[in-house]
Amino acid sequence: MRKQTRVRFGIGMAITLVVAGLAVIGGVPAQAHHAFGAEFDPNRPVVLRGPVVRVEWVNPHTWIHVEHTAEDGSKQVWMVEGGTPNTLLRRGLTRDTIPVGAMIVVDGYQSKDRSARANGRDVTFEDGRKFFMGSSGTGAPLDGRDPTEPR
Repeated sequence: MRKQTRVRFGIGMAITLVVAGLAVIGGVPAQAHHAFGAEFDPNRPVVLRGPVVRVEWVNPHTWIHVEHTAEDGSKQVWMVEGGTPNTLLRRGLTRDTIPVGAMIVVDGYQSKDRSARANGRDVTFEDGRKFFMGSSGTGAPLDGRDPTEPR
């Protein structure tokens, strides 16, 4: 017959586990994932044209920084949010697909705070290639651009 061994957790052990768990959780930076409607305005479509100046291939969203020239000739770098890296990889887009210096056109929606941030829906390259890079299922407009949208 086997002898059963019981492990006893005293209050000291419980406190140690809780403190260790909080230390682990507290040491990890939190990055909030948000819905489209929390940050972007579906009534403020934007078209941005210019060279890519930076690409951030990070979770929870990718970011493409584009130097856009306004009608008055002033230049401003816009941050354009895309879907998650994994989602874009499944669509055939990689970090190397969007090299710094590439001329692109971004169709998207401006942020609610009217800053130089936008949610990118389509990116079109000079050679005519077009990718849907937007977020879907997060409150973004059903505009027919997302190939996974129900038709």
